Amino acid sequence: MSTQSDTALGGILLEDGSCSFLVWAPFAKKVALQIQEPTPMCVPMEELKRGYFHYSGSNIPPGAVYMYRLDETKQRPDPASRYQPYGVHQGSQIRGSKFSWDDSRWKGIALPSAVFYEAHVGTFTPEGTFDAIIPRLPELKSLGITMLELMPVAQFPGDRNWGYDGVYPYAVQNSYGGPDGLKRLANASHQIGLGLALDVVYNHLGPEGNYLGDFGPYFTDHYRTPWGNAINFDGPRSDEVRRFFIENALYWISEFHVDALRFDAIHAIIDASAKSFLEELTSRVHEFTARAGRTVHLIAENDRNDARTVKSQDLGGCGFDAQWNDDFHHVLHTLVTSERNGYYEDFGSIHDLAKAYSEGFVYSGRYSHFRRRRHGNSSQDIASHRFLVFGQNHDQVGNRAEGERLSQIVPFESLKLIAGAVLLSPFIPLLFMGEEYAESSPFQYFVSHGDEDLIHSVREGRRKEFERFNWQDSVPDPQSPETFMRSKLHWDQRTRGQHATLLSFYTHLLALRRTVPALSHLDKQTSRVTAVDPSALIVERWHDADRVGIAFNFARSANSLVLSTVPGVWKKLLASADSEWGGPGIGTPSILDSEGPVTLDVPPTSFIVFRLEGESD
Repeated sequence: MSTQSDTALGGILLEDGSCSFLVWAPFAKKVALQIQEPTPMCVPMEELKRGYFHYSGSNIPPGAVYMYRLDETKQRPDPASRYQPYGVHQGSQIRGSKFSWDDSRWKGIALPSAVFYEAHVGTFTPEGTFDAIIPRLPELKSLGITMLELMPVAQFPGDRNWGYDGVYPYAVQNSYGGPDGLKRLANASHQIGLGLALDVVYNHLGPEGNYLGDFGPYFTDHYRTPWGNAINFDGPRSDEVRRFFIENALYWISEFHVDALRFDAIHAIIDASAKSFLEELTSRVHEFTARAGRTVHLIAENDRNDARTVKSQDLGGCGFDAQWNDDFHHVLHTLVTSERNGYYEDFGSIHDLAKAYSEGFVYSGRYSHFRRRRHGNSSQDIASHRFLVFGQNHDQVGNRAEGERLSQIVPFESLKLIAGAVLLSPFIPLLFMGEEYAESSPFQYFVSHGDEDLIHSVREGRRKEFERFNWQDSVPDPQSPETFMRSKLHWDQRTRGQHATLLSFYTHLLALRRTVPALSHLDKQTSRVTAVDPSALIVERWHDADRVGIAFNFARSANSLVLSTVPGVWKKLLASADSEWGGPGIGTPSILDSEGPVTLDVPPTSFIVFRLEGESD
């Protein structure tokens, strides 16, 4: 007799040509396997312990389409389906795991040297597929990117979606190219030295095509999330729910050679267990990758500003390798845009940016007016490489009323200032697709649901979401194909005018970050950050004998700033206001020779980087 522990979940094509099916369905007394294509047939499944049902046989060909019949009353797709060729409501398809990988020498990327690039598969290219991304990989590599991060690719309803409405966590979106397309992209990325990261969603499933509740207690009504009932990670029968999602994480890593997983909104995962689901997950993944000799990073999005997210479990932490730092984004955004609505009301001071640079979290236990309570804990002892920072991402762009990018709301000089603040920080940078050349298209929220009531709810929900921000702009219809088409990149802009200038600027900044030891060495302990009222920041970073001084001026007028108290000969590495970067060309000396504090005039909305070359004559 088979056991549930020695068989993978879902319908699997085995090496001997037979097929194995394992499904957890404790709500059903009987489960049958219903083959729909190529030859219809129905076979009963063997009941195992703890609500599992299993069938294995050589009479089912590769590519067969099937569903599970529950108690002879309902036919449902496989919760652990590997492929949904006809969408979320139709049958699942048997897929083999054979693929001609060419990345046997690839072991991953060290986190301190990583530069992430977040992309949405459907809007990154006109075709909106994995294969269409491959020809663009060399340009990302030449820019200085080391890790391509895809927004979620688990099967969602229709062919237009951000990905957070996925309902089959194991099935790769059919309209993107399915599992083989994702493997080709991972393989091609590794061949040119790029890692591949994937956004996964374990805090909820989408509403349309979500049939897990027909199989078992995947959800609990003890808790609520912004998207409905929470996933059952701590109630009765939660061990099997945990297994479903933990094996999913391992599936992406083993089957698709993914180098990092970004976990969406873990603050919405409610779990009162002594050992939480997330602790179990990080332990299992790290054990697996250690055995495999691979470097795989687990990155969390956590709205709580909780440093325990990235602390080891030995120190009472959760064991993630890194987490997104929204505070860094929020203070940078407010300084550049002067927006103070919504959650931006908590930010805006240059001292907040100094704290973000020197510690990580701005809110580490102080009172938040937006939240109307104290928020966060201290991140002072958390290593720099455990934070991802950004000037833009899919949330901060797409969750504006009209999805405007920074290129649509701030001047060109501000775009360079933001780039410098992110890329010269001691943290891991993340770029949002098109940011590097000031893409002109918005990134708006789009869906392609089939249920009219759900479509109405989504439209109304988007309008209500922006009330606290007082954005008066009309909200684009999420269901409209035009909303999706407006969000596609114009890749050809990279070679023209200011777009090309900004692309060169980003490339130069990333080269400095990579080649200057004081910038490539990520350590909050080897830096000094000084806020200069009302809107300037001095950052000094060093590693061994190498030292740089960076002056950021967020004011609309020039500032006379003390770059460093270390005397010597300082050489200019970059000034964002120089004419070669499309700036006003306000003269900045190439060499500063000082026997005392190094002082210089910094043009408005700009930054300057100097490097210590030696002692003063």
